[in-house]
Amino acid sequence: MRVPTPKKVGAALAFAVAAAGIATYSAMDVLMKGLSITSGAYSAVLWRSVVGVVLLGTIFVLRRRPFPGRAALKLHALRGATAGFSVLLFFWGLVRVPMAQGVALTFLAPLIALYFAAALLGETIRRAAILGSIVASLGVLVIAAGEVQGHASTAHVLGSLAIFAASIFYAYSLILLRQQAQVADPLEVALFTSVVLGGLLLLGAPWFAGLPTTAQLPSIGVAAVLGSLSAMALAWAYSHAEAQVLAPVEYTAFVWASLFGWWVFHETVSLYTAGGAALIILGCVLAVRGHAAPAPQTEAAA
Repeated sequence: MRVPTPKKVGAALAFAVAAAGIATYSAMDVLMKGLSITSGAYSAVLWRSVVGVVLLGTIFVLRRRPFPGRAALKLHALRGATAGFSVLLFFWGLVRVPMAQGVALTFLAPLIALYFAAALLGETIRRAAILGSIVASLGVLVIAAGEVQGHASTAHVLGSLAIFAASIFYAYSLILLRQQAQVADPLEVALFTSVVLGGLLLLGAPWFAGLPTTAQLPSIGVAAVLGSLSAMALAWAYSHAEAQVLAPVEYTAFVWASLFGWWVFHETVSLYTAGGAALIILGCVLAVRGHAAPAPQTEAAA
């Protein structure tokens, strides 16, 4: 199937749309954290995924899209499983740490993806990537120092470790996404990865999940809509502008996480978290300097 060439638009408009996508996804994080607090991360991710499948599946059917082939289905299944681990670990950890800190730790994923690309795709690790990794590692140490200085609870530390682990799975999913992009468009990737994720979670639902309450249904529905809108906004932006132009927009998530965390959950951002986030972002910028950065794909696209 031949994909039409996107009409060229200004870089400023594409950047604005991508920024709106990140803001929308950050708002979804707020709802998902609230749902995870009240009913657990497993239930929150499960029912958001189910509603997301209904929304994306409806669009897929209305557009009369063909069913993916065997090669694509294998990639969808593998990435769906990887995304499942990443998403569950992320929201489980986000319940236990401030939103700004959790989002800062996810910025490690593009750097980790560089090493996965070297190991799995045979790509060369450049000196800039090594330098960026060192700088970003210092940022993680600064955040860890803040936890030590603030006498963080065991739950807080475990939450940070869970989000760090989620970043590793997320980094691997970026490698799979490169392969998916060769055989499927963003709508198919989002839908079938969500189908796999939701299907796997349904298998464990009798033991790890419960039915949502009536009061939770609006939050689940809105979270699914926000996630879908975010995925479509980012996909549109990256089809109209180069990744290296739009990559910095990913880091606006830290600002939104700080604001939403303060407004909704009364969280504060420590100097350690802000300083650590700055070092991690600097490390990412150094690592991809001179090369087109991969388009950031949030969990919303999973």
